[in-house]
Amino acid sequence: MQWSPNKQGKFRNSLGEETAKRPTPQERNTFSTDVVPEKALLVAVCPNGQTIERTEEYLDELAFLLETAGGVAMKRVIQKLERPDTRTYVGSGKLEEIKEYKNALEVDFVVFDDELSPAQLRNLEKELECRILDRTTLILDIFAKRARTSTAKTQVELAQLQYMLPRLTRMWTHLERQRGGIGMRGPGETQIETDRRLIKEKISLLKEQLASIDKQKTLQRKNRESLVRVALVGYTNVGKSTLMNVLSKSDVLAENKLFATLDTTVRKVVIGNLPFLLTDTVGFIGGGGRPAAACGGYIPSRPRGPDGFRQQDT
Repeated sequence: MQWSPNKQGKFRNSLGEETAKRPTPQERNTFSTDVVPEKALLVAVCPNGQTIERTEEYLDELAFLLETAGGVAMKRVIQKLERPDTRTYVGSGKLEEIKEYKNALEVDFVVFDDELSPAQLRNLEKELECRILDRTTLILDIFAKRARTSTAKTQVELAQLQYMLPRLTRMWTHLERQRGGIGMRGPGETQIETDRRLIKEKISLLKEQLASIDKQKTLQRKNRESLVRVALVGYTNVGKSTLMNVLSKSDVLAENKLFATLDTTVRKVVIGNLPFLLTDTVGFIGGGGRPAAACGGYIPSRPRGPDGFRQQDT
């Protein structure tokens, strides 16, 4: 960190901080190690039949996901629409509004509270000129950070590759993709095809690894068939792991964060004279009661209806 005197005789460092006292040699040579969270803009669409209050609840959840991933929400933008725009998800007027907020707040990326199609991702990146994330991308990023066991890491990697495969075209925009035809085939197209083939091969390999892991777990379960089995099932961050620790007197990781648990944990518990196996599971996210992660691939946080929007909680 560099210190330099200004006209008023005060000393200013490279971060803009001022002091009237001359810094010591130790202070002059110190550097800040604080991690600055990335700034984001949250965007959601409120469909017909859904209240603004419910949409705000979904954005609260998205903001918590962003915080868990290490980011901070600077502003929320909501638009009421009958159905998502197939090109940019939101309308052209709202897109201009989002662009103004992005420039004014100097955000690093924009997060949409739904799963965007490859075309929507590509168009939004072109229009907003910044990183575009959707809810699924954010969840997968958290999964990648939280995965600890080989099973969890394999599942997360497989989910990321399956999600990435149809979206490869937007990742190679620095290589110009030429039009089709003889003599018009550019290096960008060749690179995309190569990456697509490598990803498909990796997906096949990961599926084989998961099949092998599943066989091993099947043998383990056969040895436990005589015991009663109880599973803790519910939304993420509602206290399943805490309850697990109380009942089994164990030290399973329990934090006030989304997806602190990415691996199912089994403990033997005896209450009275009844022994049973207690399982802590990966939590749900959003509405619809669907699990946040699935073996072998990603799934949306809330199931979609025929209009393209996520179905409501029942």
